[in-house]
Amino acid sequence: MRIDSLRLQLLAWVVLPLAGLAAINLWTSHGSAQATADLVTDRMLLGSARTIAEQVAMVDGVLDATVPPAALEMFDTGDRDSVYYHVKTAGGRLLTGYPDLPEASRPSSTEAAYRDHWLRLLTLSHAVVGAGNESPIIVTVGVTLAGHDAMVRRLWFGAFAQQLALVVIAGLFVLLGLSRGLAPLIRLRDAVRSPGRNDLDPVEVAGAQSEIRPLIDALNAYMERVRAQMAAQRRFIANAAHQLRTPLALLSTQASYALRESVPDARQEALVALQASSGRLARLAEQLLTLSRAEPGSRRPRADRIDLTEAARHVLETQAPTAVSRDIDLGLEETGPVSVIGDGTMLREMIVNLVDNALRYTPAGGSVTVKLAASDGNAVLTVTDDGPGIPEEERDHVFERFYRIADTTEEGSGLGLAIVREVAENAGGRVTLENGAAAGLVVEVRLPLADR
Repeated sequence: MRIDSLRLQLLAWVVLPLAGLAAINLWTSHGSAQATADLVTDRMLLGSARTIAEQVAMVDGVLDATVPPAALEMFDTGDRDSVYYHVKTAGGRLLTGYPDLPEASRPSSTEAAYRDHWLRLLTLSHAVVGAGNESPIIVTVGVTLAGHDAMVRRLWFGAFAQQLALVVIAGLFVLLGLSRGLAPLIRLRDAVRSPGRNDLDPVEVAGAQSEIRPLIDALNAYMERVRAQMAAQRRFIANAAHQLRTPLALLSTQASYALRESVPDARQEALVALQASSGRLARLAEQLLTLSRAEPGSRRPRADRIDLTEAARHVLETQAPTAVSRDIDLGLEETGPVSVIGDGTMLREMIVNLVDNALRYTPAGGSVTVKLAASDGNAVLTVTDDGPGIPEEERDHVFERFYRIADTTEEGSGLGLAIVREVAENAGGRVTLENGAAAGLVVEVRLPLADR
């Protein structure tokens, strides 16, 4: 049975082993009680036998065996035990007592059945002065086991009461200790669930033990990450709203112009511009969605085995019409499959943004080359273009969201390289920028190769 309460689990881990040890102790205590009762009964039997033996004497040349009352009264413990005895000469002649009473093996006591009762028997030899060949006499005394068994029960129940009290007291102290020890956890729960707590400030619990402190630190670290993600979300929403406002206003203006224009050619021109603007807006929305998905923690991590060569080939096929329309030579250099582990959709979107950026900034008649290779355990994806390049002082900033280099004439959202970096880092890789040997930009993405 599964116990959901931490307090009950800890109590069980303490009390149950203690109860097990108490049970073992009770079992050994029963043996000790049995041995004690045996010893006391044997001492009583020995005392009774000596008292009887010392009363046997020669009277007028005849052995006289008189049993004193004290020899039997010592067994009167209130348990209604029956006492049996006999006194015999060395030759076996009965002087007094029960003739058929069994004798014990000397020098120890014996238990035997007699007259439907179990007896504990003890036999003693005793020399009588002047008895001649009839000496030593043999005295056997036996007693039923009611008093013996009652003594065992009293001793054992006394030990049982002590062990039970020990377990109960230990359980109470454990509960008290758990209540005090778990108090910081209760305070932590109350602090987190406090109705007046609406922020994600760090939680402080006074008196927290060293074992609980890592939990509090982990909770505070988690809330710090949540605060950072919420701040990023707010910035993202604010930036997205700002970026979408201008294209939406432009769309509205172009649509209004097209509705007012009566000249077919002018209306057609306005509709073409409207279509181009809606395409750019759709691309911006797609990039915003991609960037949102690339955020750490925004979706369940995937571990697909992706062939970057095949992904790049597919992207270049979809981008080929744009390259042809601008007279740009779009090529792929590869030597075979290059496999990595990651989110296939996001990795393909990374390549789309790299190629789209390269085509956007490469002048007509230029070239864009995508190269794939494996080097030092990494998949190396390189995109080279003939564009203006990026000044060295701007290279750290271009990875920021919505950042665009001043005086840039090409339209864009400033999200392409931000998406590339997010996807690459999520896949355990990195992105570097270099200017080409003559002109243009070289973007290199390194990702860990998948194990073969």
